[in-house]
Amino acid sequence: MSKAFLIAAPWSNSGKTTLTLGILRWFLNQGYRVQPFKCGPDYIDTIHHSTAAKKPAINLDTVMMPKEHVISIFNKYQQASDISIIEGVMGLFDGAVKDQGSSAEIAKLLDIPVILVVNASSMAYTIAPILHGLKTFDPEVNIAGVIFNFVKTESHYVFLKEACDVVGIPSLGYIPPNEEIAIPSRHLGLHIDHTFENVIEKAASHIANNISISKLLESIKDTKNGRKEKPVKEIIPKTKTIAIAKDEAFSFTYLENLKWLETIGNIIYFSPIHDTKLPDADYIYLAGGYPELHLQKLSKNTAMRAQIKAAADRGVTIYAECGGMMYLGNTIIDEDSVAYPMVGVFPLNTSMEGKKLSLGYRKVVWNDLEIWGHEFHYSKVSGDDTILSTGKVFSARGKEVLTKIYTYQNVYASYIHLYWAAINPNSILSFLFQSKSTSNTDT
Repeated sequence: MSKAFLIAAPWSNSGKTTLTLGILRWFLNQGYRVQPFKCGPDYIDTIHHSTAAKKPAINLDTVMMPKEHVISIFNKYQQASDISIIEGVMGLFDGAVKDQGSSAEIAKLLDIPVILVVNASSMAYTIAPILHGLKTFDPEVNIAGVIFNFVKTESHYVFLKEACDVVGIPSLGYIPPNEEIAIPSRHLGLHIDHTFENVIEKAASHIANNISISKLLESIKDTKNGRKEKPVKEIIPKTKTIAIAKDEAFSFTYLENLKWLETIGNIIYFSPIHDTKLPDADYIYLAGGYPELHLQKLSKNTAMRAQIKAAADRGVTIYAECGGMMYLGNTIIDEDSVAYPMVGVFPLNTSMEGKKLSLGYRKVVWNDLEIWGHEFHYSKVSGDDTILSTGKVFSARGKEVLTKIYTYQNVYASYIHLYWAAINPNSILSFLFQSKSTSNTDT
């Protein structure tokens, strides 16, 4: 058996993530092979999904990725599982432009059913026209069932079930509020700590005790094998070494990006917090993460800071995104206005004071290459007026935005988390990690 379904909602804050984590863990505990996926560019939810399923979660995004690539990676991972569960993004039809990149678009593309989770805490029979609208707006989206969240009593649920009966969508049950499965938030998303395992286990039990898992399985169908991308004959010799920062400060990566890097080089990991020696490498990748939560440790590791600065000065290719970019600046300023010295490759300062969210899809046009990514941060930059930048950056609607890609020697840094896994590794357009490979360590 191989089944798949997508957990979506009419609107945000309906409990998609908690439901996804709990169901993933419940199936895992019953001995199923589970595979988690996440609609959209989110790199935090995938960390939580991976914890719940004990298997890496995969992003599916029809804005950052060609549709053929989405189909290919879904097939690649779901075929080795019994149950594939995709967590949707925002409301069911919410996309970058209309429904582009939405949960609905992903469900249609992969031909999988949708299970709706609805926050019905302040709603009764009025849910009927809402469900009717969701069901009929796009008949190609198969809404196979509804789970009502934050419902306290059976008498309340009666109204909701009657609405489902009228609309013709199966009701799979309701989930009462439970503070023990509430997931605390951080400024960039969900917070990971030592209690997380207990929360997931409690969520699994609470959800399974209140909804019909058997009815859920009956409402979804076996998955079909879709199209696959044509295999690319590898002609790039893996003679290069890529050092990737990975620790509690730098952890926001797309798994398929890492797989892509494995096709062009040998991967080694290092920690800017704990290690005092930078590995010998041709390329250095400083991923995003939470550097602002570890400023003292990062700043005190002067040996690592100095070696990264020296590598940049001698021409090693370094690519840094978001938190990695912040680390390459002169300082990071915390919420209390305390400045912590960082690497100093770029004469910029990033600050967490007066936090304001910046987010959105970004298309980077760099030489002849177009590559998509996503920007999501609360910090702001100052002191970057004299820094060279490259390329142009556009929003999903084609409007040029002010986000820069900073350059120094062979260093490239930006707030944007790029998705390069869909780019042919053999192409001369394979972006930064291939563009100047011959000159990095020979100087």
